[in-house]
Amino acid sequence: MNRILCRDAVKRFKDFTAVDHVSIAVESGVCALLGPNGAGKSTLLKMLTGLLPFDSGSATICGLDVATQPIEVRKMIGVLPEDLGLFDSLTVQEHLELSGPIYGVGKKETRDRAAALLRVLRLDHARDIFIDQCSHGMKKKTALAMALLHNPRVVFLDEPFEGIDPVSARTIHDLLTSLAERGTTVFFTSHILSIVDRLATETMMIRAGKIVWNSKQQAQQRPLEEIYFELVEAPPSEDLPWLGSRSS
Repeated sequence: MNRILCRDAVKRFKDFTAVDHVSIAVESGVCALLGPNGAGKSTLLKMLTGLLPFDSGSATICGLDVATQPIEVRKMIGVLPEDLGLFDSLTVQEHLELSGPIYGVGKKETRDRAAALLRVLRLDHARDIFIDQCSHGMKKKTALAMALLHNPRVVFLDEPFEGIDPVSARTIHDLLTSLAERGTTVFFTSHILSIVDRLATETMMIRAGKIVWNSKQQAQQRPLEEIYFELVEAPPSEDLPWLGSRSS
């Protein structure tokens, strides 16, 4: 069964179409949605997780309809949102302690799972630090821990590698790989080609709200970077002959 199934999804903001008749099917493993800023990545993720309504089309998560069964869907998924959704006045530990009971995880189990997640994410030293005193990477790892604490079947991550240091990126990479090996489906957005190439077992490319390439449907016989620059976003070719020149 497809863990994520989206049919003909459309989302418009006035005259702008952010998601344009997108259909995807994801079973297991790590699926990356790759595209430039403004391509529709975050909008599609919000639709799939019930944070934005569909203008038309539909989606199911583990066979549950996102629109008509939102409570059941939320129990199945973990979400790392674009804005992280953290509170400055709470500590790292307090965020996790609040997250567990929301999903029906008991207090002791929440504490045990929180401690394990903080160790794996190298946040155990920061458990009593308030969020407004945390670095961006610490905040992102806190939000990721919250998304995983209830052991979801499907994890949606919006730009999990954006703005973090190499050690944190490697930690998250290894954790997501381990999750996928244990049967969790991971769906993440990114515009970082190197990370997608290493981590994803399936890659989709989005441009102007449309899926323009899917590794499951189209054989990847060329480097991912080459395909991306051809189909999605070519680097600028304009020369700047004046830059670096010095008059004698």
